[in-house]
Amino acid sequence: MKALSMTASSGTSQRHPTFRVRNVPDMLRGALAIGIAGVILLPIAYMLMMSVRSGMDIAANPLGFPRSLQWDNYVRTFAEMNYWRSVANTIGITVAVTVLVSVIASMAAYPLARLRSKLSNALYVLLTLGLTIPMFVSLTPTYLLLRNFGLLNSYAGIILAYTVLNLPLGVFFYCSFLKSIPMELEEAAILDGCTPWQVYRHVILPLLRPITGTLAMFVTLHVWNDLVYPLLFLQDQHKFPITVSVFRFIGTMDVDPTKLFPAAVLGTLPLLVMFLLLQRQIVAGITAGAVKG
Repeated sequence: MKALSMTASSGTSQRHPTFRVRNVPDMLRGALAIGIAGVILLPIAYMLMMSVRSGMDIAANPLGFPRSLQWDNYVRTFAEMNYWRSVANTIGITVAVTVLVSVIASMAAYPLARLRSKLSNALYVLLTLGLTIPMFVSLTPTYLLLRNFGLLNSYAGIILAYTVLNLPLGVFFYCSFLKSIPMELEEAAILDGCTPWQVYRHVILPLLRPITGTLAMFVTLHVWNDLVYPLLFLQDQHKFPITVSVFRFIGTMDVDPTKLFPAAVLGTLPLLVMFLLLQRQIVAGITAGAVKG
């Protein structure tokens, strides 16, 4: 009996340290993930907390908690900023640009990725060079082109400008992804009698869904957060996106925290809600694209 008990106790003592060793890395990874999430969410929590404080309260203690919740800050901001119209403008422009970039870039990248020639390589290099050009360099030529074609202060003009600006990124994404797709799929479709357009439509396009989701995320963030293009190309306040509405509401002469923080919250809220609703599709698209690559 003593021998059995000693054996059982020794077996338990041997298994127990192994259990601890196996769980220490998991605990460290969990603590690290919580710490990173806390650092990322800290500015958002601060913005939310400041948005419901009065100006005197913030001036007295900028890092303190609100003594009383000032919901009037949101009421005034919501009424004066033309919020719903600005959000609708931003969503419309973002969706249109994302669709156009996805369609045009995928159609341009397909022959560039499949044709092995000096011309296709030169065109690919020329298009990807657009990624190295700063946006401010293209402001004056873009403004002159839109003015000459009568597209200033129009939805079509701002959508066209954003589409051209994001096309190099789309071509780069799609070309890199298409090179990982085996050509045997297309050859089998051609043997079945498909035309090049049918091969692209029924074989290639469904395979591009993961990278399209990743590209859509990048384009959406770029268009939604940009202030320069709409501020330069739009003059009608009824066509302003959310970034310009927030900028004009806050003003440039002084900074009122009772306007700044509620406007920042309302400006980022639609994008945050959209990403929370589509987080599974976004993560799936990024993961699938990485596996394909």
